[in-house]
Amino acid sequence: MAVPGDLVKVTTKDKVYEGRFLQRPDLLEGKYTVIKLSSGYNVGIVNSDITSLEVLQAHMPVTKESGAESVFQEGLPTVALLSFGGTISSKVDYRTGGTYADYTADDFVKMCPELATIANIKARKVMGIMSEDFTPADWKSMADAVAEEIRAGAAGVVITQGTDTLHFSAAALCTMFTSLPVPVVITAAQRSIDRGSSDAFMNLICAVKAATSDMAHVMTCLHGSINDDYCLLIDGSRVRKMHTSRRDAFRPINATPLGKVAVDGEVEILGDYTARGTHELAVDTSFEEKVALLYVYPGADPGVLDYYVGEGYKGVVIAATALGHVPTEDSSGSFIPAIKRAREAGLTIVVASQTLYGSVHPHVYSNLRKLSLSLGCVFLGDVLPEAAYIRLGCALGRGEALQSPEVRSLPNEFLN
Repeated sequence: MAVPGDLVKVTTKDKVYEGRFLQRPDLLEGKYTVIKLSSGYNVGIVNSDITSLEVLQAHMPVTKESGAESVFQEGLPTVALLSFGGTISSKVDYRTGGTYADYTADDFVKMCPELATIANIKARKVMGIMSEDFTPADWKSMADAVAEEIRAGAAGVVITQGTDTLHFSAAALCTMFTSLPVPVVITAAQRSIDRGSSDAFMNLICAVKAATSDMAHVMTCLHGSINDDYCLLIDGSRVRKMHTSRRDAFRPINATPLGKVAVDGEVEILGDYTARGTHELAVDTSFEEKVALLYVYPGADPGVLDYYVGEGYKGVVIAATALGHVPTEDSSGSFIPAIKRAREAGLTIVVASQTLYGSVHPHVYSNLRKLSLSLGCVFLGDVLPEAAYIRLGCALGRGEALQSPEVRSLPNEFLN
């Protein structure tokens, strides 16, 4: 009789499968047997199709090593490796067949000895959650942990977390650190570390290399293509997850990458950057949590803004269409009266574009002028909606006012 974790061979009428026997998730009916293949994927097999099930190797529970302290090598920089959870920290949960955040930063060092040839690694697990569960309080904890390591003398900091909201975390650190003396690199994995196709180790190695570079920026470091050839280094305020599962999901938006790095190569700097040591450390984690990100769509109810007013919100970012449009003409669906009420209640209304590429513009069309000139909405140029949300939260938390940046003129054919 197989138990969860056993390596098994399952023979059906048509095919033979080998993999780890998993406890059937509660959401599946009792007529299925589930195993994890060597590829890392799970497969459910109808029990009535199974002709035999053989245990090839009994499951031996993995125990944590006590582990001696890492030996620091003279001549190598010290990089702090901070783990916050996510797929890169995940392993199989044999109770459900899914994955959960369990590996720590110290585990990464044990599993990836190449790191010791790049830098002296100071590893620490800060938290172990999936990134969809992050809150603004977690971004504050992240910034505080990074600042602590920099003050302790780290030559660079690498953060590992989940991919789903990584672009929010990156934008938060970019805004909370008003200046940085060393690189802060965020990395992650699209595929968990137990899978043969995992991108975790390459991303981690490249991230540590980036943390020893001369670029004193908050940046992300993840696969630049679907192959294991290089990682892109992207400004944390200009990055977006653009695919649910591809290894090269993170792309620079309205910007060029800061650089690229391969496992067997050096960091190649591609854009303008601030050199390490140019600025002192300065961080302010103030964040007003009563801010919202509102996505506009045809038929959207402008009364949502009244809800935010009633709930005591201080600001709203509107992810508007194209140049910054919201419904304005139809009397029942116009956002103009609701925005006016929100502004009179003291809310800051920020406009960003849901198209991602390109910039909002406060003056091109008459309805844009209503928002900007008449109602005082802040148009944030080519800033991504998530980054605009972060900027608004930080500005309000600090008691600062956001202002629309200067915008370039568009060709005459776009102007009314």
